[in-house]
Amino acid sequence: MTEKITRINPEQLHETPGYHHITVVESGRTAYLAGQCPLDRNGDLVGSRSLKTQVDQVVANALTALAAVSAQPQHVVRSLIYVRSDEREVLAAAWRQLTDSALGPAFTTASTLLGVAQLGFPGQLVEVDLTAALPD
Repeated sequence: MTEKITRINPEQLHETPGYHHITVVESGRTAYLAGQCPLDRNGDLVGSRSLKTQVDQVVANALTALAAVSAQPQHVVRSLIYVRSDEREVLAAAWRQLTDSALGPAFTTASTLLGVAQLGFPGQLVEVDLTAALPD
């Protein structure tokens, strides 16, 4: 399916820090992952004050969810990243850690990074929402 995914950055739009403005999927099945939270297998929040620890858990959870549908990070066609902060440095740190992780190829696609006031669990600092074009 990877060959049926096209990522585009029109020359008329600004350069990006690694993502693409447009992702086109020609055909096939799509998986919509629920927001991946920094929860362990028991449903407990990890790293209540550590963005790094929480991003690591989110990455692990997202990789597990993708594998459950026989997908890999390069099959992701849309990502939304929520970070509980209004500080550009914190948002940039989360972006760098995600793009440098094993999940990194997921963020070369159409992607949005948002600073938010609150997430679903007390102490939660990050959540990642992914859409993947499933391989044949």
